[in-house]
Amino acid sequence: MSGSSGADARPLSPHLQVWRPHVTMAASITHRITGVALYFGTFLIAGWIIALATGADCYGAIEGILFSWVGSVILYLWAVAVLFHLVNGIRHLLWDGPNIGFDPGKASAVSVFNYAFAILGAAAIWFAAAGL
Repeated sequence: MSGSSGADARPLSPHLQVWRPHVTMAASITHRITGVALYFGTFLIAGWIIALATGADCYGAIEGILFSWVGSVILYLWAVAVLFHLVNGIRHLLWDGPNIGFDPGKASAVSVFNYAFAILGAAAIWFAAAGL
């Protein structure tokens, strides 16, 4: 080190102190969180399939967990994560490929659409699966 005796108080990169929160930032953070959720949700679905192949006793135990109210909430949130990650991935493809949607107004509108699509789409899938 060339003679600096104290720590620099500035952040190393732009962080929450520099940028004001906006919906595009929230969508980026949510995209990362849903990616992790999909990883663990895949283990949940794989466990369900393994239980199906194992036998009726094991399958009945897993089915009891998955179709309890806690399991139903987890499955609904997993469906939201799948849909959000899908549409937000399409948004990233449009940003990276033809450079569409970089305008702050359009980016915010697309982010709001992604949230609405994920929540309402998962609800529609849920109601269709329940036969309502």
